[in-house]
Amino acid sequence: MLIDAKLVEKLIKNQFPDWCNLPIKPMEKGGNDNRMFHLGKDMLVRLPSAKEYASQPEKEFEWLPKLGKQISLPIPMPVAIGRPDVEYPFSWLITRYIQGETVTRDRIVNMEKFVSELAYFLNELQSADTKNAPTAGAHNFYRGGNLSVYDGETSRAIEGLNGEFPSDKLSKIWNIAITSKWERDNVWVHGDVAIDNLLLNQGELGAVIDFGCSAVGDPACDYVMAWTFFDVASRNTFFELLDCDKDTIDRARGWALWKALITYDTALSKHVINEILKEEVNSNHFFTEPAS
Repeated sequence: MLIDAKLVEKLIKNQFPDWCNLPIKPMEKGGNDNRMFHLGKDMLVRLPSAKEYASQPEKEFEWLPKLGKQISLPIPMPVAIGRPDVEYPFSWLITRYIQGETVTRDRIVNMEKFVSELAYFLNELQSADTKNAPTAGAHNFYRGGNLSVYDGETSRAIEGLNGEFPSDKLSKIWNIAITSKWERDNVWVHGDVAIDNLLLNQGELGAVIDFGCSAVGDPACDYVMAWTFFDVASRNTFFELLDCDKDTIDRARGWALWKALITYDTALSKHVINEILKEEVNSNHFFTEPAS
């Protein structure tokens, strides 16, 4: 399905004619789950790229305003929701545009402060009201749900490494992760906490975007940046600020391993696997530099 500026122009003209004279421009980074377009200077159009993402606009339209009242950082605020028509088969969303720079290490002024800011956001999110909120499941690819749904996929990926990494050790790490369970009340999870969904403002965490995979459940899925982006010291600080127990860290590690394995051909994936393999956990569940 071709989703381009011409399609967006038709949708806006048909459903929101008051905005039909505003310029429409594709975002430089349009995303995978959604195609995104600037609408004027202050709005953003998000269109699901396939059927499996089609439930996201309705969810975000309902829940982002409620979450926004309980979270200090800016998050996308819906302006209007578009409906399926002859031009496009899914609901789609118009939100306020949030300016900011995508996270990179060289743009962060102080990494320790950034870790603290991200942990503070996650603690706020997990404290938000969950009444009638959507439970993690197939609609959000089980983010916040039971990690064991990916057991077959992960086990096959480990077997397919062909000796590049120690499959026995990875299997052990994975089995520890999937035998651990979240036994507290469900909390809100973002579902895709990654550098592409975090925006910086003058070198500090300024906003969190893309709540398409959000739901309520186990927060471990939101902690994968501990291995994808942080070093050992930052990892320790991050988990300490989140007051994580060992089981939650084990599940978070499992989520990071799963993601690395299913995107194995990237340099980041191999980095994550190496980070997971080299770490050692002491009795307090914190990390130490591996012996040389």
